Amino acid sequence: MEVFFSLWTAMIIGIIPLAGWVLWRWNDIWYAVACAGGKKLPPGHMGLPFFGEMLSFIWYFKIVRHPDEYINIKRRRYGDGVGLYKTHLFGSPSIVVYSPMAIKFVLQEPTFSPGWPSSKLMGTTSLAAMEGDAHSRMRSFVVRAINHPDALHRITLTIQPCLRAALESWVQKGRIVVFNEVKKVTFEITGKYFASFEPGPLLDTLIELFYGMLNGIRAYPVNLPGTAYRRALQCRWKVIEIFREELEKRKKFNATNAKDDLMGGLMQMKDEEGKPLRDIEVLDNIAGLIIAGFDTTSLAITWGFYYLAKYPEVLKKLREEHLPISKKLNGDFITYDDISSCKYTNKVVEEIIRLANISACIFRIASKDINYKGYKIPKGWKVISWVRYLHTNPENFDDPMCFNPDRWSVS
Repeated sequence: MEVFFSLWTAMIIGIIPLAGWVLWRWNDIWYAVACAGGKKLPPGHMGLPFFGEMLSFIWYFKIVRHPDEYINIKRRRYGDGVGLYKTHLFGSPSIVVYSPMAIKFVLQEPTFSPGWPSSKLMGTTSLAAMEGDAHSRMRSFVVRAINHPDALHRITLTIQPCLRAALESWVQKGRIVVFNEVKKVTFEITGKYFASFEPGPLLDTLIELFYGMLNGIRAYPVNLPGTAYRRALQCRWKVIEIFREELEKRKKFNATNAKDDLMGGLMQMKDEEGKPLRDIEVLDNIAGLIIAGFDTTSLAITWGFYYLAKYPEVLKKLREEHLPISKKLNGDFITYDDISSCKYTNKVVEEIIRLANISACIFRIASKDINYKGYKIPKGWKVISWVRYLHTNPENFDDPMCFNPDRWSVS
């Protein structure tokens, strides 16, 4: 009896480390056999079954809040030679690219199409999920609607009443939580420009729903009760229904009451066959563009407040640049041309965007097997371009974590 007990104990002691090793290496073994096809996958570790390396990702991003250290550990382990490694994130086998050359290759290579982890939340017909001619056509429209000089002139005049009212209310409050106030006014501007929604209960509801969606985009895509992803899907359904109701109202009144906003522009847009966009295409792109732009804009502006408070000499230079314009306006709104003439202001904006890193990474998906510097990137794998690293790498910027707008001066 004692012999059997000792043998049993010894077997358990021997099996546990082996089982642990198999569990630790299961994803590596599985994907090497299933996807490599005799070709070499990039270096890396793919983590545990199902979870992959998400626990490590969450540790650095959510708990210790040192996102740069996450990629630096990988760099030290796998080197900067090819600038990429394999992993498993957001429920998918993935390749993370972090060197300038590798990122440029991924963003310019048509084999890599948009591949957000949560395409269901962004919308399957949204700009974030489109490919080919449809993507180019929609992107061209969005650029004209948001980033064309005529659009920028119109946006400049549209947002200033909201901004002035917000600043006056902040003065009356005396003490504010900047991020809360910034996201409120940013969403009011977004709602007005995208769908002509005015401040009120509807916008208050929408902002809560969109934050529910954002939490799902950043979560592991598991549709189970109680998960952030399940709640995000529910929030998306409610958001789409709110915009659908507005869309139906506009269709009833037709062109007689057409509104000059993004929804109105999408309703007038035609596909390559001259047909108008389907309702779901209009709704997906409204929701997708708000998700892509609202939170990132709020974060960048909040960081702007932080850096101006921390670096009073920068604020002093901004005031000196703006004072002559303010005297000239005599209470009127500033114009887009006035803003364009503020050279130092533009440097400050560039530096805020660099350090805020509002888009830490860009998601793509490989539409076919492709080789890069001797390594195979398998079809269907996510490819994550880690653009944040470009902005914080000492090889690209002197003292990269220092806020220095003058680094953008043309030498």
